[in-house]
Amino acid sequence: MAAIIASMSEPKSCNAALAARDLRVNWHPCTQMREHDARLPMIPIRHGEGAWLIDADGRRYLDCISSWWSNLFGHANPRIAAAIAEQAAKLNHVMFAGFTHEPAIRLAEELLRIAPPGLARAFFAGDGASAVEIALKMSFHYWHNVGRCERTRFISLMNAYHGETLGALSVSDLPLYRAVYAPLLLQPIIAPSPDWLDCEPNESAEEVAIRRLQDLREILERHAHETCAVIVEPLVQCSGGMRMHSPGYLTGLRKLCDEYEVHLIADEIAVGFGRTGTMFACEQANVTPDFLCLSKGLTGGALAMSAVLTTDRVYEAFLGDYAANNAFLHSHTFSGNPIACAAALATLAIFREEPVLENNRLLAARLAERIAPLCDHPHVSGIRQTGLIAAMDLVADRKTRTPYPPAQRRGLRFYLHGLQKGMLLRPLGDTIYFIPPYCITTDEIDRMVDTATEGISAATG
Repeated sequence: MAAIIASMSEPKSCNAALAARDLRVNWHPCTQMREHDARLPMIPIRHGEGAWLIDADGRRYLDCISSWWSNLFGHANPRIAAAIAEQAAKLNHVMFAGFTHEPAIRLAEELLRIAPPGLARAFFAGDGASAVEIALKMSFHYWHNVGRCERTRFISLMNAYHGETLGALSVSDLPLYRAVYAPLLLQPIIAPSPDWLDCEPNESAEEVAIRRLQDLREILERHAHETCAVIVEPLVQCSGGMRMHSPGYLTGLRKLCDEYEVHLIADEIAVGFGRTGTMFACEQANVTPDFLCLSKGLTGGALAMSAVLTTDRVYEAFLGDYAANNAFLHSHTFSGNPIACAAALATLAIFREEPVLENNRLLAARLAERIAPLCDHPHVSGIRQTGLIAAMDLVADRKTRTPYPPAQRRGLRFYLHGLQKGMLLRPLGDTIYFIPPYCITTDEIDRMVDTATEGISAATG
């Protein structure tokens, strides 16, 4: 590993100067900042072109993870950039309380047109965690407004991740993010995950889903009377290690939520907008949630924006006389920002006018073909794929799925190898994954998997 770091940290005037300036003033997310002194390179990016990022010294990196899963149609996409520039010349921003504008109206109309049937209202905010906060508060407040004030709790899944603001973190189940803040958080009811990697011998993904639905039924039998909603990441638990489940779980979950009269919140922040092979993951189960949380790909990854889509039934519970004080008093300064709306409208126009989903399925098939040989690698386990999301785990022993000791930092070795070879492949611990932008070519997929295969050998040798 030392040789990799040394080769990447040779003095290069622009990169070195910008990195030094950055480390004097910035505090980066999801990072132990001390490691940037010796272990982790700080890479200043000057611009992007399609699926590629170019640093200050001209070195190119294939963005194999879509810059934290948000970039859909490439960096500096000309169509999205033009929409942003055109809107910025007309109206930068106006508060969304008592005022509106055509980009927000058109965006809400278009989202509701393509969303699962029955969703009828859009509430805009700034990022994914904020969308989850809004859905949680709306669900809680709905039950309060209809006189069911005993409903104060939420059910979430083992291994779930929904964001890092306090409400979103409350319904997450990853100790790495949650442990320190536990005294500040709500206590959710945790249901077993339908992750198919947890199957019994000879058990299919569908059979895992059925078993976990029975577990959830038993939980609802005990707790439905105090439960506002069940929150789930449809098909893929991304930050929890790209763990995947059968669409049948969502179908059964919708039926259970209806039976026990609790809301269903679908967090599609990471999996929405074509990632799983359909526009929204919920489509594969033919279900409509009570709340659909969207962000990341909403603007093609160009600007921060999120939306919560919900039903008229929920919306109407907040209507009444001013004195009743039952309005949803939740505000974000940049809610419905016109420039972000323009970027989102350009993104949705690309989906509407180009064969994006069809092309994604071809790319997904190529990705599946290329990663298949890794099934035989002695230190690779649990190869899995849903649409253009594919993942696998680095393990000490494939047959027993014995993990490496975390202190060995095998995933970090893999990451540094990728950077050295011009690939942005940032794993989740020892989970290797691919979430490329939709503009990636089959040749670039080949290069990506070839480099990842080399990186796996480098990390596990």
